Amino acid sequence: MSVHSKLYEGKAKILYATDAPEVLLADFKDDATAFNAQKRGSIIGKGAINCTISSRLFQQLEAVGIKTHFIDSPAPNQMRVKAVKILPIEVVVRNIAAGSLCHQTGLPVGTVLKQPLVEFYYKNDQLGDPLLTRARLYLMELATAEQVETITHLALQINEFLTNFWQQCGITLVDFKLEFGLDSQQQVLLADEISPDTCRLWDTAEPDSNRRVLDKDRFRRDLGNVEDAYQEVLQRVLQVVDSKN
Repeated sequence: MSVHSKLYEGKAKILYATDAPEVLLADFKDDATAFNAQKRGSIIGKGAINCTISSRLFQQLEAVGIKTHFIDSPAPNQMRVKAVKILPIEVVVRNIAAGSLCHQTGLPVGTVLKQPLVEFYYKNDQLGDPLLTRARLYLMELATAEQVETITHLALQINEFLTNFWQQCGITLVDFKLEFGLDSQQQVLLADEISPDTCRLWDTAEPDSNRRVLDKDRFRRDLGNVEDAYQEVLQRVLQVVDSKN
């Protein structure tokens, strides 16, 4: 597979064209950003860790019938993916109150929600990725009603699977962000990544509210030991996946 021009560079990944028009190469970076890139840094080994975790989780999701853009991983920090047109919507699923939900509602951190909350955010850094109502989403023509129903249904299915998977890792899935794209047949596929960059993950056995954090909040909140936390998540994921094979 020969790699051609750089198509896109985001905060966490670079996308390259390949000699197959339907296939792209995603190169995961060690760069770390928070607060819409107002805070920047680097997490050593993050690209390879996130790529490996995402690859394993995409494979697990494919095995239970969730269609994703994942093809394979030719190198630890690289993923071959199906070319999709990304819907400009970040889908956030919340199981426990944390982050912006607490800031905006006053709910105490750690409040277990009676049922998962699915939210939509406009994927636009210049506007600060604002929270969207469905009415605004349709007004802006970001997706059709049918697509919104599909991604909501998929997000809840993925949440159910991931909650159980992370439990097997001794990790509590607090909340997470998903992105979806349309392939050439207009089929909705799960895209982007699933990693400590996009999930809030708490060590289930750790009562301390700072020490339990195993995700990018360690970078956001200057908690230290960021690389160690990411490595810990990777080891637990590999252990669970290997035990199933």
